[in-house]
Amino acid sequence: MKELQCPNCKKVFQVDEADYAQILSQVKNAQFEQEVHERLEAERQKADAQMKVKRMEQEKLHAEQISIKKSELEQKNLMIEQLKAQLDKAQTEKELAITKATQEKENEIVRLKSDIELQKQKDENEKLTLIEQHKGQLRLRDEEIDRLKDFKAKQSTKMVGESLEQHCLNQFNGIRMAAFPNAEFGKDNEVSGSGSKGDFIYRESSDGVEFISIMFEMKNEMDTTSTKRKNEDFFKELDKDRREKGCEYAVLVSLLEADNDFYNNGIADVSYVYPKMFVVRPQFFIPIISLLRNAALNSLTYRTQLEQIKNQQLDIVHFEENLTAAKEDFSKSVSTAASNYDKAIADIDAAITKLEKTKTELMTSMKFLNAADNKLDKVTIKKLTKNAPSVKKLFDDMNSGERPSLSEDTSS
Repeated sequence: MKELQCPNCKKVFQVDEADYAQILSQVKNAQFEQEVHERLEAERQKADAQMKVKRMEQEKLHAEQISIKKSELEQKNLMIEQLKAQLDKAQTEKELAITKATQEKENEIVRLKSDIELQKQKDENEKLTLIEQHKGQLRLRDEEIDRLKDFKAKQSTKMVGESLEQHCLNQFNGIRMAAFPNAEFGKDNEVSGSGSKGDFIYRESSDGVEFISIMFEMKNEMDTTSTKRKNEDFFKELDKDRREKGCEYAVLVSLLEADNDFYNNGIADVSYVYPKMFVVRPQFFIPIISLLRNAALNSLTYRTQLEQIKNQQLDIVHFEENLTAAKEDFSKSVSTAASNYDKAIADIDAAITKLEKTKTELMTSMKFLNAADNKLDKVTIKKLTKNAPSVKKLFDDMNSGERPSLSEDTSS
């Protein structure tokens, strides 16, 4: 037997050794179960704390990622707005430039048209004046008509040993420096592609602009010539030489058809047969040059302005070509910008999609964490002791407040 004293009532009990061992074992088991319970409770609290920390870290990380993506999205939206503003500004500047250039060219065209009209009126007045002068010259030439009747006899004597070509050349050289200091006059020595050439060519320019050019053909016929040719026999060849050598006028200086009054009355205009062609007798060789040259000089200003207009029109063509090239370059730039804009939008959409996916994954993680937390909350002593009956009994005894049965020592 073994004596045991109650710590509360101070009574002494006699306890069998076997019972004492059993009681001691029960006490130790109760302490063990208490320790297990406390450790489980501590582990649960620790898991709760870790879960809360992890949950807070996940929420913080999620918030930071969302903030970063939101900032990136705002920056991209700002870039998109800036690009749109730049495109709108470039479009407006292009339209203003086109409008301004078009208006300037229209004003220039109106001004040129006005200048041309004024010049036309001036030229018409000058031509009327020239006609009057020409009429006066013709009246002066009427005095020479009487001399034409015996011209044939005089000329046949005069031209002996001297060709008509040389005669005309001598006439021109005699007054070249006084009347035509800037003119070019000489033999046509260049054979054209068709194998023909004229006798003389007269050209004169001013400030690089040629304002008069004449192709001359000289035809002489002696009295003893058996075959009498006509002036019109040479018109076609003379016109061809004029066109092939790029001359404006053609003049036939002729002694043919000496009795023909049409050719004997002064300068014969045969432009009804071939354009800008005249037939003259040798004494009208210098007057025809002066007449055509003065008429050309009167229109020199008009010719110069026409040349300027042609150059301006060429400038307009170049401007339009440059404008078209600029439009094409701008269209390419706009197309590239639009492509980059679409790419940026696609990147933003992809980023949004990625953020949405990350959000979904985080929400899924939160669901699993919440489910784990709910499962932890549902952990009970009953479930923990399902396959441990002795532990279950220990907890049941503790919950019911029962104590192990002891034999009271009555002898004391």
